Amino acid sequence: MIARRTLLSRRTLLLGALALGAAGCGGEATPPTRMDTPAADPPPPPGAGADLPVVAILGDSITAGYGLPAREALPAQLETALAAAGTPVRVRAAGVSGDTTAGALARLDFSIQDDTDLCVVAVGGNDLLQGIEPARMRANLEAIITGLQGRNIPVLLAGMQAPPSYGAYATDFTAVFESLAQTYDIPLYPFLLDGVALDPALNQDDGIHPNATGVKIIAQRLAPAVAEALAED
Repeated sequence: MIARRTLLSRRTLLLGALALGAAGCGGEATPPTRMDTPAADPPPPPGAGADLPVVAILGDSITAGYGLPAREALPAQLETALAAAGTPVRVRAAGVSGDTTAGALARLDFSIQDDTDLCVVAVGGNDLLQGIEPARMRANLEAIITGLQGRNIPVLLAGMQAPPSYGAYATDFTAVFESLAQTYDIPLYPFLLDGVALDPALNQDDGIHPNATGVKIIAQRLAPAVAEALAED
């Protein structure tokens, strides 16, 4: 019973964060949740898309496509949305469920290959769930950004949002993303789950992870920001 109560309290905490973050900040962010890592995407056929720009998504369970087959996960759907909008690219999945900013930093060099033309950095929600200090999260994100820039890989930062009920922590946490975007002159995508969070019709049974329809909406909304970031670099 203790384990069950713990799981329920974590789910309640996350759903509360989603609701408060979306309502209090115009839907600027929501944290992903820790889950088991889904199976890796199958490798593309040899030479497939060899001449196209490469976009990688460094993230957690949301970007890893938790609960979905690879063809319905965000990387594949973003690739489809960009192609439909006239910006054909190869999108590489680099999401690991449960990753914090520290986890993403630790695997940065082997998760993001040198031929990447743009990296979408979408981590931080699990830092919120674990109560990691915003200054520590900032240091990890800063190291990710500078590490990518040092390899001449442009960055699109996807922000996260702590619920206002967290008080000063929420203020400090939320400020990290906009501050980093300004400091390093990189684009900021405000809310990865814009238009999808808390809608039962667009999420899986856990109420947290987008279903296939929800992922399509995310991809369609994210695609213009990705295309713009590619055009600027």
